[in-house]
Amino acid sequence: MQFVANGPDVPEALLQAHEDGRVVFFCGAGISYPAGLPLFKGLVRDIYDRLGLTMHALEQSAFNKDQYDLTLDLLEHRHRGGRLAVRRELANALKPNLRRPGATATHESLLHLARDREGALRLLTTNFDRIFELLAKRLKLPHQTYSAPMLPIPKSSRWDGLVYLHGLQPSKADDAALHRLVVTSGDFGLAYLTERWAARFVTDLFRNYVVCFVGYSINDPVLRYMMDALAADRMLGEQSPQAYAFGACKPGAEATSADDWRAKSVEPILYTTPVNAKGHEDHSALPKTLQAWARTYRAGALGKESIVTAHALTNPSENTQQDDFVGRMLWALSDPRGLAAKCFAEMQPAPPITWLEAFSDKRFRHGDLARFGVPAHATEDEQLRFSLISRPAAYQYAPWMALGGYPRPQSNFDPIMRHLANWITRYLNDPHCLLWLLEQGPAPHPTLAWIISQSLNEQVRHLSNGNDAELESVLAHSPNAIASPVMRTLWEIYLSGRIKHRSNDVDMYDWVERFKREGLTAMLRSQLRELLSPRVEIRKSWRGIAMEEHLGDRGRVKQSIDWELTLVADQVHHQVRELHELQLLAPALPTLIVDLQQLLSEALHLMVELGDANAYSDRSYWDLPSVSAHDQNSDFRTWVVMIELLRDAWIEIGKVDVTRATGIAQEWFKQPFACFKRLALFAASHDHVIVPSEWVGWLLSDNRRWLWVAETMRECMRLLVLQGAKLRLKDQADLESAILEGPPRELFRDDTSADTWSALVTHSTWIHLAKLESSGLILGTSAKQRLNQLSAENPHFRLASDQSDEFSHWSGSTWDGIDKLYREPNPAPATRQRLIDWLRQQLDTDSTSYETSWPERCRTRLYRCTSALKLLAEENVWPSMHWREALQAWSDDTLAFRSWNYLSAVMLSMPDATIAVIARAAARWLRGAAASIEPGNASLLTLCARVLAVAHENTFDQDEPLNQAINHPVGQVTEALVTYWFKHDPQDNTGLPLEIEPFFSKLADTSFPQFRHGRVILASRLIALYRVDQAWTVRHLLPNFDWELDKEEARAAWSGFMWSARLYAPLLAAFKKQLLATTKHFAELGKHRHRFAAYMTYAALDPIEDYSTQEFQEALCSLPEDGLHQVVQTLAQAQEAAGERRVEFWRSRLRPFWQRIWPKDRHFTSSEISSALARICVAAGDEFPNAVHTVSDWFVHTEGWGHAVRTLHKSGLDTRFPAESLAMLSAIVSEKSWPLPDLRDALHAIRSAAPSLEKDAGFVRLNEYMRSRGT
Repeated sequence: MQFVANGPDVPEALLQAHEDGRVVFFCGAGISYPAGLPLFKGLVRDIYDRLGLTMHALEQSAFNKDQYDLTLDLLEHRHRGGRLAVRRELANALKPNLRRPGATATHESLLHLARDREGALRLLTTNFDRIFELLAKRLKLPHQTYSAPMLPIPKSSRWDGLVYLHGLQPSKADDAALHRLVVTSGDFGLAYLTERWAARFVTDLFRNYVVCFVGYSINDPVLRYMMDALAADRMLGEQSPQAYAFGACKPGAEATSADDWRAKSVEPILYTTPVNAKGHEDHSALPKTLQAWARTYRAGALGKESIVTAHALTNPSENTQQDDFVGRMLWALSDPRGLAAKCFAEMQPAPPITWLEAFSDKRFRHGDLARFGVPAHATEDEQLRFSLISRPAAYQYAPWMALGGYPRPQSNFDPIMRHLANWITRYLNDPHCLLWLLEQGPAPHPTLAWIISQSLNEQVRHLSNGNDAELESVLAHSPNAIASPVMRTLWEIYLSGRIKHRSNDVDMYDWVERFKREGLTAMLRSQLRELLSPRVEIRKSWRGIAMEEHLGDRGRVKQSIDWELTLVADQVHHQVRELHELQLLAPALPTLIVDLQQLLSEALHLMVELGDANAYSDRSYWDLPSVSAHDQNSDFRTWVVMIELLRDAWIEIGKVDVTRATGIAQEWFKQPFACFKRLALFAASHDHVIVPSEWVGWLLSDNRRWLWVAETMRECMRLLVLQGAKLRLKDQADLESAILEGPPRELFRDDTSADTWSALVTHSTWIHLAKLESSGLILGTSAKQRLNQLSAENPHFRLASDQSDEFSHWSGSTWDGIDKLYREPNPAPATRQRLIDWLRQQLDTDSTSYETSWPERCRTRLYRCTSALKLLAEENVWPSMHWREALQAWSDDTLAFRSWNYLSAVMLSMPDATIAVIARAAARWLRGAAASIEPGNASLLTLCARVLAVAHENTFDQDEPLNQAINHPVGQVTEALVTYWFKHDPQDNTGLPLEIEPFFSKLADTSFPQFRHGRVILASRLIALYRVDQAWTVRHLLPNFDWELDKEEARAAWSGFMWSARLYAPLLAAFKKQLLATTKHFAELGKHRHRFAAYMTYAALDPIEDYSTQEFQEALCSLPEDGLHQVVQTLAQAQEAAGERRVEFWRSRLRPFWQRIWPKDRHFTSSEISSALARICVAAGDEFPNAVHTVSDWFVHTEGWGHAVRTLHKSGLDTRFPAESLAMLSAIVSEKSWPLPDLRDALHAIRSAAPSLEKDAGFVRLNEYMRSRGT
C-alpha cells in the first residue's frame, strides 16, 4: 500500500510481517545523507581530501569500479600512517549536522518502526555514525547497543537492541574501536569469509526475520557482501523469508530497476526520484513514507482508523496508480481486531456501496494468509487468490470436518466480516447491494442473514410504531438504509432461500431415471415437490439507468433489478416431455394433483409478493398463452410446467372419474387467481364436466370480468366455441345479453381514448358473438342482428383460421387495450380555479409533496389539468416542476397525443429556461406523442429542435449505450423523430423526408458530442435507414462505425446496431471494412461483444457476396478467447437447432465453416471450445464420425463434459459409432471433475458394441478413472 501519494508501494506481505513483529530494518548510509553525511563514495573522496592525497592508478581503477572498500584497503596499505591514520580521518568525516531540515526524520521513524508491540527493539545498521544514539537520547528512548564484533544472536528471545553490524564510531578517541570498524575489503573478508562472525549473524538474521533494507543503492558493496553470504547459504539448501529493499529509481526506469534488485533475491519497493528545482534528485518520498508508516504503526488501530476516515467516503473507482488509497484501505481494514472495520461500518454518512467491488477484489495471495491468522504452508500456492470478504478462515473461526453429525457447515465471522456485514445493512434499499450479494451465491452466510433480518425487523417495528424520528435519524446518514416494500420483499425472498442462482445447476435427470426404475414412490414424490418448488431468479435490469420520480418504488427498483418466477430444477419441460413420450407420467399424475395445485398456488402467491399478480391478474396468460396444448406455448418460462402438469393430471382424472374432475374444476374457479380461473374454464370446455348454467355464471361473475379480460381470453373463446352449442335458452339469453352490453368500462384503463375504446368495444363484441355462432349455436334475434351489423360495418373482421384471434398476443403482436387496469388515486383540487391557485402556490418550491396527487390527476383528468396549465401560461406563469410531472404522466402514447392537442401550441411559446428544466420529461412526452402525429406537423419538429438545443448532460455508458440512450433526452427525441419518420410510411430507396433529413444529419454528425445518444438510436435503425436512403446512410452514418476515425463513436454505433442486428446482404457489403475491423475491437463492445461474435458467425455461415473465406478467417483470428468461445457456442446452437436438417446443415454449412474459416493455429482452443465442439458432434447425428474426425484436433480435456456425454448416450450414437464415441470421450473427459453415471453408461454401451475397444488406452484410462472414484 502507499502511505503517501506518489510514494513507494509497500507490499502488504511486508506490512503484515511487520505487524507480527517479524521485520528487521537494515539501514545503510542513505538514511544519514539528509544529516550531511556522505555516502560510501563521498566518504572515500573526503578521506583522500583530508589526507591531502590523490589516488594512485590502482586505487583509481578500483574507485571507478565502485569498489570503495578495496580503494580504502589499498590506501591503508600504502599510507605511511597506515590503518589508524585513515580511520581517524574517517571519524572526522562522519560528523552530522543535525540542524539540517529532515536530518533525523528517517532515523526517528525507524526507531519507532523497529519496536514490536511488546517494546523490544530490533534494528540493524551498517553505518558507523552515532545519529541513532544521539536521537534516542534526545527522545528518551533507551535501548541496548551491540557493536561489531560483539553481536547478539538474532532471535526474538535473545535480541533487544540496536546492532551496529560493522562497528560504531566511538564517542571519544578510541583507536581500538576504530580498528574494529568494517570498512575495507580486508575487514569485509575477515567479517564475512575468514572469521565469518558477520556472515553467521546475517545468515541467522535472514533465516529468522523478514529483512527490509533502507538506505542502500543497488550496487552498494555492503549489500553485495551480505547477499553473497545469503546466496551461499541458500546453495546449501537453507530457506529464508523474502527480503525487501526500498530503492530509488529514475522515472520510467522502474522495470529495469526492479529486475536488478530481484537478481539479488531482493523484492524492491521502488520510489521515483524526479529532479527538483535545484537540479537535485528528490528522495523525499522515502522519508515521508517511513514517517507515515511510523505514525500509523505507533497509533495502532487508531492509525488504521485514520486511513479509513481519510478515504472511506471516496468512491474506490477514483484511485490511480500513483495514489493507491484502495490498497491502504484494504490494509487498514484487514486489522484482525476489527476496529478499523468498525470505524468504516459506522462512518457518517455511510461509505459508498461501490466499496463492495474493491472488497471482493481477489488481490490477496499465499503470502497474505498470515495477516488473517491462517498458517501458510512452506510451499507457496501460486493459484491461491482471495479477497477481504471471501477468504480462508482462521483456526478459531473455521468449521469442523466430520463424516457424520456435521456440526458447523460454515465458518464463523471474524470481527472484520461482522462489521462489514453491519455496513451492508445501510444499503438495504439499494438494489445494487442485493445484486452484488446474488453474484456471490444464492444464499447469504447465516450470520449475514441474521444481521439483515434483524435490521429489517427493526425497520418494520419503527414503521409500525410510527417512530419517525428514529427513521429520520437513520436516513440522515444512510439514505438507502430503510428498505422500501418492494426491496423488503426481495430481501425476504433472498433470506428465505427462494432465490434461483446460476450456481445451482439442478435438473430432473436423476429423478427421471429413478422414476423410470421405481415408479412414483413416496420419496420420489417428495423430491419432485422440491424440484418443482417455485423460486425467483433475480438479475440486473435491461431497462437502463433512468430514475424518474413517477416510476414509484417498484418502478425505481425495476430500473436496476429484473426478476421472474422459475423453478428449482432446470430443463423441466424437456424431462416431462420425455416421460410423456414414454407414456410413464400420465398414470402417476392423478396422485400428484394436490401437490401440483399447492405448488402452483405457492408460485402465484410469490408473484403477489413481488407485485406481479393479484386476485384478478397474473402472468400466466403471457407465459402460457393457452391452457390447452398449442403451438403458441413455449418452454421459455419454466414455471408454467406446473399449469401444464395440473392440466394433464385433471385430464387423466376425467377419464376415470368425471365427478371428481367436476369438483376439482369447481374448486379451481373459487381460487383467487386468474390462472386458476383459466384452468376452470379449460375444464368447462370439455363435455359433461360443467353444466352450461354454471360456466355462464362463471363468465358473468365479478362484473362480467372473465368474459372480457385478456387474462382469460383464450379459455373463454375456446369455451364458447366448444360448448356454446349446448347452451339452454335461458343461459344463452343471459350470455348474449352480457355480450351485447359490451365490456364494462371500469375494467380497462382510464386513459384509453374514446376512439380506442369504441374500437375495442366493437371488436370485442363481434368476436364474442362470432365465436359463439361458430360453435353451431343459433344466435338469438338481437345477437344475430348485432353480429350482422358489426360485420357489415367492419368487412375486414374475419375469424382466424389459426385461432390467433383468441389470444391477447400472438407471435409477439399484442392486442392492446384490455391488459392493464388503473384505479383512481388520491384526488387533486376539485375545480379548475382551485387547481390553478394550488399550482401557483407550488411555484417557488422543488418539493415533490404533490407527486401522489398531481401526476395521477394529470392522467385521470387530463382536460382539467391542461386547461389550468394553459391559463397560467397565458399569464406567463410557468410552474416548471408541475409541467415536468405532467409531461411525465402524459408520456404514454394515448395520453401523449391527447395532451399534445391541447398543449403543443402552448409549449411553442414556453421560455427557454422552462424548456431546460422540463427537457427530460418533454423528450419522453414527445416520444410518446410522435406515434400519433401525422406527417407535416411543424410543431413536433420545432419542439424537438428546442429540446435538442438544451445543454444536456453528456455522460455515456459504454456497457449499456442503448439502454442509456433510450433514457436520455437526446435519445428520446431521436426516437420521437424516428417514430415520426415511420409515420411517413417509408419505402425502399425513397430517401429521407426533407423535413427529417436535417435532424438526422445533425444527430449523426460526430462534431456534436452531445448528440452521441442520438447516434446510438440511429445505429439501432441502421438497416431501415440504409434501405430507405442508402446514399445518406453511407455518407452520414456508416463512417461512425469506422474504428479508425473515432473509437468512441464506433463503440457507440456498434453497440446500438447490435441491439437489433440482422443479416442484410447489401448492408454487409457496404460496411464490410468496418465489420471486419470490429473483430479487433471485440473487447471494446462491452456487453454486446457476444452478440457481435454470434452475428459474425452467422454471417460466415451464410455465403455472402463480396466476402471471402480468407477474410472471415482473418477476422476470427483477431477475436480473443471469449469471442471464439461465443463463435463455437453459436455454431453448437445452430447445429442443434437444425433438427431434422442436422445432417445437411453439417455438410453444407458447419463443416465448410470449420474447414475453411475457423483459425487453424494450435492456440485457438480451450476447455469451453472443446465442450461446444462435443455438442456439435452429437448434434450432427449420422455425420457424427465425420464431425469427430473434423474437429478432433481441437478437443482438449474439459470439466464441462457432462452435457455432451449425456446427450451422446441418450442419442444412441455410442452404440452406433463406438470407436468415434470413445475417441471423443477420451479427448474431452477431464479427471478433475467427479464422474457422472452417464460416462459409465456410455462406456458400457461402447464395450457392448465393440468389445475389442476395451483394451484401448483411452477406454482403460476412463474406466480406471471411474473405478478410482467408486463409480
